[in-house]
Amino acid sequence: MNATRRYFRIRLSAAEIVLVAALALAIIVMSRLSPQFLTVNNFFEVTRFVTEIGLISLGMSVVILTGGIDLSVGSIVGLSAIVLGASFHAGVNVWLAALLGVLAGALCGFVNGLIITRANIPPLIVTLATLAIYRGLALGISQARNYRDYPDVFYKLGQGYVGPVPVQFIVFVVFMLVFVLLLGRTVFGRAVYALGNNETATRFSGIHVDRLKLIIYTLSGFLSGVAGIVLVSRLSTAKPDLGLGYELDAITAVVLGGTAIAGGSGGIWGTLLGLFIVGIVRNGLSLAFIKADVQLVFIGLVLIAAVVFNQVTRRPARR
Repeated sequence: MNATRRYFRIRLSAAEIVLVAALALAIIVMSRLSPQFLTVNNFFEVTRFVTEIGLISLGMSVVILTGGIDLSVGSIVGLSAIVLGASFHAGVNVWLAALLGVLAGALCGFVNGLIITRANIPPLIVTLATLAIYRGLALGISQARNYRDYPDVFYKLGQGYVGPVPVQFIVFVVFMLVFVLLLGRTVFGRAVYALGNNETATRFSGIHVDRLKLIIYTLSGFLSGVAGIVLVSRLSTAKPDLGLGYELDAITAVVLGGTAIAGGSGGIWGTLLGLFIVGIVRNGLSLAFIKADVQLVFIGLVLIAAVVFNQVTRRPARR
């Protein structure tokens, strides 16, 4: 029992303490912008946003910890949703169709990793290309149609509750705890940090770097696929444009949470704080009737500020 507690013990760094203060400030500011913000119903609405972006952010955290990037996650969400919708409307059981959607996401991530490792092309270029390819596949498979009319039992995943807590948020918490253990208490986690700090040294230490990268990008695609299924359940429809712009929110949450964009340092607890800040700001701005384009500009500015802040705070530690 004591060992288990140590696995999940939260040790906040100075940067994460600043994030806690920023989270409190965001809550105060957003509550002033809209009287509907500080309500129980709205809190659970925020957790729904946190779930979908959060699942993607978990995979993105691992990718960025290695010094990589995955810009295709939003497109994978849309493709996974379409695979689910098309499969179900072709007569496949809804849960089997959901599994096919998740597997499609994992396959997309595997393809990303395969190109990055085999062709030795930078992740930025590869995932920028597959961002367009996967979105195009979603449009091609669906022929720009929306897939609706799923069984009521399927909607419980994205719309149901266990007591006052949304089912989808419970799904996210389970994945989050798994990743806390994965990065903090396993050989895989140590290899991820080693790769982010020095790829050459990691190769010489005997770690199969290409295989590790392949697993990491496949994992990112898998989590994006899960997010796509959850999103379809919540919205009751599968559309080819689902997940559009999610990569920006996910990257912002991870970098804002203290993960170095160059890799090697960061963690899930910081990502969680960054995620709630992004979710609260998004929700508060929406309740204040701030247009989506203005929200995108604001999130972009937050991302730039987060990168600058990380660089400034890490500078004294360098020799």
